[in-house]
Amino acid sequence: MINVAEDAGMIVLGGELGDERGVFDFESDFAADLRCIPMVVRFKLDRVGIKLSLRQWSKIGATNRRALLARRCDTRHEIEAYRQELVELVTACSKDAIIPLPTDPAPAWSELSEVPTAVTQQALKSETAPPTLQEWSRLSTIQRFALLKLSRSNHDNDNFLPALREFGLR
Repeated sequence: MINVAEDAGMIVLGGELGDERGVFDFESDFAADLRCIPMVVRFKLDRVGIKLSLRQWSKIGATNRRALLARRCDTRHEIEAYRQELVELVTACSKDAIIPLPTDPAPAWSELSEVPTAVTQQALKSETAPPTLQEWSRLSTIQRFALLKLSRSNHDNDNFLPALREFGLR
């Protein structure tokens, strides 16, 4: 993962991103121009409770996309500032309405006592062994988030196996 570092603070429930604010290797096909929304930004969008369309993402411009990628979103203050900046950018650059997304106080990726069913099922569909509980627990917050997102039934799951390999699980 390519990192972009900055400061810390009081962390909200669900884990922190820490310095992992870059793109994964499995996202490298769009990393140069950030034409797709990287996992780190998707994590932040879930955290701030906004569903951002790819159209809205593209309209805010490359400089703003890079800024959103690098911007911290761990503390309550950072989350609110990120949300406010995002709303301002989308409102200024796009006529599309901002869609609120419910925030989950206990997301499945934050659970360390069991591997989420969706991840296990996707691994089996991909004809590989699911992560063990020990492997799942060793992953960073953003790695667990990415595997869960890549396991959704309504998602293109092509990057699931590359993500498992990148995270040292296969």
